[in-house]
Amino acid sequence: MNIGLIAFSETGMELGKHIVSFWETDGHTAQLTRCPTGGLAAWTEAHFTDCDALLFLSSCGIAVRAVAPFVRSKTTDPAVLVMDELGTFCVSLLSGHLGGANALASHLATHLGAIAVITTATDIHGVFSVDDWARRQHLYIANSVRIKWIASRLLSGETIGLKTTCPIIGSLPSQLTEKEEDYDILISHRLRGRAEALRLVPPVAALGVGCRKGVTVEALEEAYERILARTNCHNAAVYKVCSIDLKAREPGLLTFCERHHLPFETYSASELASLAGDFTGSAFVTSVTGVDNVCERSALRGCGKGGRLIAKKDAGNGVTMALALRDYSLTFGKEDAL
Repeated sequence: MNIGLIAFSETGMELGKHIVSFWETDGHTAQLTRCPTGGLAAWTEAHFTDCDALLFLSSCGIAVRAVAPFVRSKTTDPAVLVMDELGTFCVSLLSGHLGGANALASHLATHLGAIAVITTATDIHGVFSVDDWARRQHLYIANSVRIKWIASRLLSGETIGLKTTCPIIGSLPSQLTEKEEDYDILISHRLRGRAEALRLVPPVAALGVGCRKGVTVEALEEAYERILARTNCHNAAVYKVCSIDLKAREPGLLTFCERHHLPFETYSASELASLAGDFTGSAFVTSVTGVDNVCERSALRGCGKGGRLIAKKDAGNGVTMALALRDYSLTFGKEDAL
């Protein structure tokens, strides 16, 4: 996580330095600022969109007034925490589940010997939190308005039906049960499903791309829409774009990846040729690249061991695309077995 901290006194700065060191040791990136006179609004605006989490070493009132103009949605707002400058209380103020504020507050409080203040209903009642679990499983929530519906039913003691296309490791929480019909939560890369269900999308699809030199972003977008529709695949399921190293600096392809916030991986012709399987070969592609097929092979290579093609080469307007799925398991741990 990229975390921004702001303090308002020397005491707060000293505590902040200790927290920065702790979080950096924990693998996070953290930056501490002492608030200049009249600079709180500017700092908050800049960090609200650039950071995954904010920590105010101040009163809750200061933090609430600072973030209020920028709060938009539980799916996009960063985690916001407040800690008094003596390190007595650590309050999860905003985005407790999806933003990870509850987990950050609890972990930091344990380290400092402070008291974590968590107010979300599922946590205080010891009920399974589907949005917090989804965040930890790196699942995209396609219809976040259904979270409240699930949470209220869990708080009422109801049993929730779960359908998933991914294997499960561990035991389901007591209030969840697997169902094929009339399910309440669907975990799948596919677009189709029960309309009433909370839809969680796993990052399982690698997009393999081959293209002519100078291909336009528009041509790539058209091909992308076409292959997603053809496979009934949610765009949030695509977690990377893959191609041959000859395309590593292709401007249109780089722009396409940037637009969709997708990492781009490339492989050598020998790496692609080493893959076993039934691929749509082309003598022309072989003469240009040194391997008979780029899109199918790169999609499969991007998935690693156990990947499988769900869409073979789709060609048009100078672009070829293929989709492959990787193995992806869902884990339920002790913290979920409530």
